[in-house]
Amino acid sequence: MTPRMTDHFKRAAPGYKALLGFEMALKESPLEHTLLHLIKLRASQINGCAFCLQMHAAEALKDGETQLRLHLLAGWRDSTLYSARERAALGWTEALTLVAQTHAPEADWQAVSAEFNADELAWLSYAIGMINLWNRVQVGFRAPHGMDMPKER
Repeated sequence: MTPRMTDHFKRAAPGYKALLGFEMALKESPLEHTLLHLIKLRASQINGCAFCLQMHAAEALKDGETQLRLHLLAGWRDSTLYSARERAALGWTEALTLVAQTHAPEADWQAVSAEFNADELAWLSYAIGMINLWNRVQVGFRAPHGMDMPKER
């Protein structure tokens, strides 16, 4: 696939810098890094963003995530490898990523609200929105994905 634009970050540099600033703030948020990797990967799976899938899978492996959990992420509902907190976050990720179809159902909100406090819910929802923004930009410009993956720790 041929990239449509390769200098989009430079062309919108102030906006790009603001997005990077939010990503830095997200790393300091009360959300666990392992959880952030999972929601970024799940949204990227739904959106078909190869660029973000490669990048976030590589980051997750570097941070100690297992290959098995990464491979089974698309089937998280049928796997016992994810905690109740992770499952609630993944359900909320799917609801917000597919918001035009789901309209963020009350059942998903109740599940995520049972596992996360109000501050965490705000950060989680912003994080889901952010990865969806990154996915849309990278898919739209057909950004080429990386070719390397670290080994599992």
